[in-house]
Amino acid sequence: MTHKRGLATLGPVMQLAWLPSDFDAALRHWTQTMGVGPFFLMENIRLEEMRYRGAPTDAMFSLALAYWGDVQIELIRPENDAPSIYNGEYAVRDRLHHVCVLVDDIAEAYAACADQGAEILVEGKVGEAGRVIYADPGGGPGSVIEVLQTQPGTAELFGMIKQAGIGWDGSEPLRKLG
Repeated sequence: MTHKRGLATLGPVMQLAWLPSDFDAALRHWTQTMGVGPFFLMENIRLEEMRYRGAPTDAMFSLALAYWGDVQIELIRPENDAPSIYNGEYAVRDRLHHVCVLVDDIAEAYAACADQGAEILVEGKVGEAGRVIYADPGGGPGSVIEVLQTQPGTAELFGMIKQAGIGWDGSEPLRKLG
């Protein structure tokens, strides 16, 4: 009998993501109570070739990223109600929404998801060379895994955000990118 590879073989979790009911209140909580920050805001993102459960979608969202040590914290705000994991049954609010792992080749992620019977919820293109999938490995809403095939510049962007958090003095808790 052949052993099916588990999704953990893709790599370590590098991000914890939330879909807060109140984005501004969540930012205050993370920056003031938790002391995590600064957050870097990317607004009105649309993934190229984005599909939700196999069908094209024009979902748009904004996100804010910061680091708590080596773990990236992501807060997401849907900007429209197009079909996505940020609306409907997968839009779990105010608790862990998904985790993320980084890969060099998205084909590995598709194969691991197929091995485990995980449903591909979202897939799309990120920039010129990046790809992303969000999959439900069977736990339903709140147990989604994002797998991101990075593109040139991703490591530098994440590194800059992480560096900004080292010794952060609480100033400018939200900084806009792009």
